[in-house]
Amino acid sequence: MALWLTKDPDANALLEREPLALLIGMLLDQQIPMEVAFAGPKKIADRIGSVDARLIADYDPEKFTELCVTPPAIHRFGGAMAKRVQALASYVVEHYDGAAEEIWRRGDPDGAEILRRLKALPGYGEQKAKIFLALLGKQFGLSATGWREAAGNYGEAGSHRSIADVIDEPSLAEVRAFKKATKAAAKNT
Repeated sequence: MALWLTKDPDANALLEREPLALLIGMLLDQQIPMEVAFAGPKKIADRIGSVDARLIADYDPEKFTELCVTPPAIHRFGGAMAKRVQALASYVVEHYDGAAEEIWRRGDPDGAEILRRLKALPGYGEQKAKIFLALLGKQFGLSATGWREAAGNYGEAGSHRSIADVIDEPSLAEVRAFKKATKAAAKNT
């Protein structure tokens, strides 16, 4: 089954083949709809030719910000996110020689180690790292020992908590309903 994180088949194909695009999509996944966030890497690729870590890291910051805020912008806070995307790309270049997939492949790491590496990424906190780890396990066949445990609730089989569980339009609706219910429950406590 092909990846379905956005409503754009070309954006999904980019996310499926380019690990950095997937990391960027997860980075952008805040304060905007999930499928819009994960479409952001394709907007970048369309404007600069690829989602290569070195290219993004070395891009003139003012020009990169401009291309990120140009409609359709990569995010509703395109300027701030442009800086975060460049920081993420720079980190991947510095620590993983530009190969984002090394975060979860280098040295055959277990789930806890992958989670630690993800949390070290600029713009990634505990929750975002756990969701991304669940995405790797649920949709990319990550077989690292203990990935479900390290991902916490996001790693549960059959759950509909996050983008890790989105495989089509109906599952997107289920994740949205879960998030809405969680927010409503938090307001009532």
